[in-house]
Amino acid sequence: MKKIKLVFILLAIFALPLISLPDPPGPPGSGTPGSNQGGGVTPVGAPIDGGLGILLALGLGYGGKKLYNARKAKHVNIAEPEN
Repeated sequence: MKKIKLVFILLAIFALPLISLPDPPGPPGSGTPGSNQGGGVTPVGAPIDGGLGILLALGLGYGGKKLYNARKAKHVNIAEPEN
């Protein structure tokens, strides 16, 4: 099982950089945002701030809840004497 896990981890380490390569540049003369060659304005990507903030807040809330439950369970086990 450890070998299979190691193979998947190594595969992910070597495959992720290949997946995340940028797109090749467009054909020559396609225009830039400042030119008047009829290329138009390059579309702007979607903002990721709103979704990223929500995911961060949810992650912090989930982690806080897990920490609260762990501490609560630890205090309950300490408070109850063993027979």
